[in-house]
Amino acid sequence: MAKLILDNLHKTYYKNKEPIHAVSDLNIETNDGEFVALLGPSGCGKSTTLRMIAGLEGVTSGNIRIGDHKINDLHPKDRNIGLAFENYAMYPPLSVYENISFNMRAKNVPRQKIKKQVEKISDLLDIKDLLHMNPSALSGGQKQRVNIARALIRRPEVLLLDEPLSHLDGKVRHKMRTEIKHLHNEIKCTTIIVTHDQLEAMALADRIAIIKDGVLQQFGTPLEVFNHPVNEFVAGFIGEPPMNIFSVFTKFKDGNIYFTSKNEKLQFKVPDKYVEFVQEGKEYHFGIRPTDISVITDDHPDSIDTNVTVFENLGEESRIHIKIEEDNILSIVSEEIYPFDTGDHIKIKFDTDRIHIFDIETGGRIENTKVTAILS
Repeated sequence: MAKLILDNLHKTYYKNKEPIHAVSDLNIETNDGEFVALLGPSGCGKSTTLRMIAGLEGVTSGNIRIGDHKINDLHPKDRNIGLAFENYAMYPPLSVYENISFNMRAKNVPRQKIKKQVEKISDLLDIKDLLHMNPSALSGGQKQRVNIARALIRRPEVLLLDEPLSHLDGKVRHKMRTEIKHLHNEIKCTTIIVTHDQLEAMALADRIAIIKDGVLQQFGTPLEVFNHPVNEFVAGFIGEPPMNIFSVFTKFKDGNIYFTSKNEKLQFKVPDKYVEFVQEGKEYHFGIRPTDISVITDDHPDSIDTNVTVFENLGEESRIHIKIEEDNILSIVSEEIYPFDTGDHIKIKFDTDRIHIFDIETGGRIENTKVTAILS
């Protein structure tokens, strides 16, 4: 095991002599044996970062260290890294056993030692019954297990997983996610996974690095990025369904300051913790997660009267959607199953401790004591 350190990492490409900054000033330090997810939309620079760690892409500037050793200029085979790609890339004519042992056989490792290592890895990944088979006979989940086994048999200090579950269907994907987490708990190898699936990152990782346009937005535990997003991008990217985010304006009424939507369909008092940090007449972006909105039956001074636009009964939860404006829908998720129909009148209430306010210009989340600027 070893720490992985990315220090002021940059990657710049040139297109028609114009620079394209794929990764900009990326700083990440993992702990020994930590599971870290690089999360972001397609084209954000996460796969480029992983390829630089693996040695498949050159570094424009900055340093990559494993433990105390700088590895920028080392050949990929000398970095002591295991890599499992999105595409399985196995040798079709070879058996599973031969695929897993290929690297060891190329290094002339004694046959008995190879056999012992393959059996150990295949036990760990539950693929012992597949060793005699050819890759063409395997399912997607089985191929990915073999793919990971080939990476692990090298006994790497750092294991890199590049979108390992993206080709699998829902049920197999869920099963493999559980197996990867169990595997990590067994081997305690520092692991980096690249994914665009926030649910995958939340379920697997000890910490998540959220990247947008090559820039690190936030690096924290799943609960930190979920409950305390530093900006509007992180707030909207993490969570399923995503956070409700819409424009509100402030205005004084009856001695109190209120947030109101553009069409004034929604109107509610500004929570006490934000009163001194918002200005009258200014526009903000208001955020609240669907699970932090309650349907209430009694009168409450902070309740909002509205009507159901769409209702979904999912068996284990209800999803209620309310149209605020022409292009803005407020979503509510509740464990209670309601008998609602489209058009029904309901009262809702926001959990004021779970409200987020974002500066419309910087995108940064306004906190009780300061404005958190977007990282750039």
